[in-house]
Amino acid sequence: MSARYSIGIDLGTTHTALAYSALDGGARELNVFEVPQLVARGAVEARPLLPSFLYFAHASEGELTLPWGASASTAGEYARTRAAESPGRSVASAKSWLSHAGVNRRDALLPLGAPEDIEKISPVEASFRYLDHLAEAWRAARGTELGAEDVMLTVPASFDAAARELTVEAAQAAGFEHVTLLEEPQAALYAWLAAAGDGFRKQLQPGDVVLVVDIGGGTTDFSAIAVAERDGALELQRVAVGDHILLGGDNMDLALAHVVRAKLLQAGRELDAWQFTSLTHACRSAKERLLSDEPPASMPVVIASRGSELLGGAVRTELTREEVERTLVDGFFPAIEANARPAQRPRAGLTQMGLPYAFDPAITKHLAHFLTRQSAALAALPGFASAPAGTLLRPTAVLFNGGVLKAPAIRERILTTLGGWLERDGAPRARVLPGADPDLAVARGAAYYGHVRRGAGLRIRGGTARAYYVGIESPMPAVPGLEPPISALCVAPFGMEEGTETTLPPHELAVVVGEPVQFRFFGSSVRRADAAGTLLDAWRPGELEELAPISLTLPAKGRHEGDLVPIRLHPSLSPVGVLELEAVPVEPVAADERWKLELNVRTEGATS
Repeated sequence: MSARYSIGIDLGTTHTALAYSALDGGARELNVFEVPQLVARGAVEARPLLPSFLYFAHASEGELTLPWGASASTAGEYARTRAAESPGRSVASAKSWLSHAGVNRRDALLPLGAPEDIEKISPVEASFRYLDHLAEAWRAARGTELGAEDVMLTVPASFDAAARELTVEAAQAAGFEHVTLLEEPQAALYAWLAAAGDGFRKQLQPGDVVLVVDIGGGTTDFSAIAVAERDGALELQRVAVGDHILLGGDNMDLALAHVVRAKLLQAGRELDAWQFTSLTHACRSAKERLLSDEPPASMPVVIASRGSELLGGAVRTELTREEVERTLVDGFFPAIEANARPAQRPRAGLTQMGLPYAFDPAITKHLAHFLTRQSAALAALPGFASAPAGTLLRPTAVLFNGGVLKAPAIRERILTTLGGWLERDGAPRARVLPGADPDLAVARGAAYYGHVRRGAGLRIRGGTARAYYVGIESPMPAVPGLEPPISALCVAPFGMEEGTETTLPPHELAVVVGEPVQFRFFGSSVRRADAAGTLLDAWRPGELEELAPISLTLPAKGRHEGDLVPIRLHPSLSPVGVLELEAVPVEPVAADERWKLELNVRTEGATS
């Protein structure tokens, strides 16, 4: 059955949202689906946002009932509320865990510190639970299958190939048959284009560069999208994507929790680890109110005493607006110069299990690093010139997205700091593209993109945000203390479009069969001129970043173990952005003999 709707899903760190638009060729109205969810024990309401929390009820609580059935766990508002009271029974920040390359994201890890009666789940399973909730809610409200519609599922622009592939895996487990991934900053700009209609041409002109600043619950994403003119028509081109920065609202909640704990210590009240986790969740709600357009002077913060659900046993204090602004605006968005860089430090040899948060919380430093590192991003576009060496990529407009940027004080600090950099760099201050909805823009823009894919609307051209390389070991005699040199062969140039393949010029390459081997991969967001087949014998520090290797044993199949088999490489990029390398033997021993490497997961990356 053909799809009736374009579905846009923002699978966020703190909230999940769904927007939809009919595919009947009409006015392309973008609607937000009100998601039924438990908001209190026994109370179900439909709300535009589904908090990305999962709560596992204790056996004494009984099952949690929703219109489509009862279960021992639930997602949504009630789960978020219970997370502040029972953090060990709650999953939060699953999206951040899904991007954590340092763990097996299919392992049952969550919730951390869960009691024995809870069977832990993986980040992939948690993502599936949120998407499955949407599917069940849609079926209950509309009587049709969400999985049969065209689903545009958004991911951070900086998500690696593994996180993208695992996101698709979670969607397919939820029954979504037709899934397309879309970068969240692009979705935010699509939402702005949809709202502006034909009037967008008055606000964007050839030569403009839109900086999308997307700060959500778990990540900070920077993207630059250029407005060019080709054959007399406007063209949008995503020209730069920042690093994956695990820094966002979760970090801010934690910072506020430390502020409140210090106040409690001064009052003679100590908190254990369980209570501090509960305090972090409680600070999230206070933060959202105190950074709103019309904030109160203070908000109460209440934590249940350990082992007590009684209100009389609760720990009470408050968080003031001044404390929030000082801690978050000055702490995470300091007014610094454009040459400031995020601080680094060596990691401890032993650490508790947790997320690999960015070491430096100063988001303005990460922004300065992005703009200076990408100063040459416009060089290849018609009508643009690279900024002089040592200067910035110079945005002319800024689009804010993400729940953190609902706060006027934070938006103003970013604009003021960025404006100072641009003026000192000889460029005008950037203007703000108005009308963004930080909570729902990504879902709306994703639904709109479903029409753009069918030729109705201006498409943002992007492709890969990095060039990708495979490591080639050079043959050399054994020398004590010296590793064989590694060259990097470009197999996917910058901007390679999803769903395409490329041809490499002949190289004398070979693979070892029948023995464990390791394939090394590299990525670069700054080497934009390397064509497929470019072989780098050396590169400057910072130009290439080594990615997680793939370890496997290629089957011998008619050869001897340890044989060196000459091959040719055929790279392609799947529709969901997974780099696939086919190694085809020059002299196959069987018809269609080839090995496929997928740059997606850390250990299960190859099939024969």
